[in-house]
Amino acid sequence: MGANHHQGNGGSVNEHAVPDQRPVSVADLEALLFVVDRPLNRRETAKLLDIDRAQLDALLTELKKSLAGRGITLITHADEIQLASGPEQARAVLAWVGTGGSDLTAAPLETLTVIAYRQPVTKAGVEEIRGVDADYALRVLLERGLIEEAGRLETAGRPIRYATTLEFLRRFGLSSLADLPPLEGDAEALRHLELKSEVAHATTETEAPESTTPMTPADEDSTTE
Repeated sequence: MGANHHQGNGGSVNEHAVPDQRPVSVADLEALLFVVDRPLNRRETAKLLDIDRAQLDALLTELKKSLAGRGITLITHADEIQLASGPEQARAVLAWVGTGGSDLTAAPLETLTVIAYRQPVTKAGVEEIRGVDADYALRVLLERGLIEEAGRLETAGRPIRYATTLEFLRRFGLSSLADLPPLEGDAEALRHLELKSEVAHATTETEAPESTTPMTPADEDSTTE
């Protein structure tokens, strides 16, 4: 009876174990994502399951469908994947974790909203939309892992651009950025607002060859008036 679990002469269980020949299933993928306490990228997930990317993509699609209505959702962000509680279960989950995603004060929350809908966006862009300094709010959001640096704007000064993270999706119960609720009225206009701060940078860079003295923000304001 113990032959299936032990080997003689000090042999280990795994040393003579029969290899698992069955195809990798969606249940295997779900179990892997369940036990790993951090996001996995697609490459390492495929390697751990010993499958190729096409097989993994098929399993991810199947898993997403199978999780519907179960209180758990598959979230994806860029190349990362992770299991999280579903948005419909937010009330039950927040009852356990306490303040959850609502512990952000107004400034960081408003800044996070701007970044979520306008990403990637620079600090100057956030400040232009909100009308106040964004240093504190950005620092809070970076410390909590809700936003991250997403490259730099290829203009004068190369300012940092910010975007939301997978942790943002997980915290707010979103499967992807496509699940962000639609904006209405004036808020919707923010999606398409031309940011003068970023246009000004581009103008300064493209017009530099025509003048030996770069335009200052005050000069730019006077020309727009």
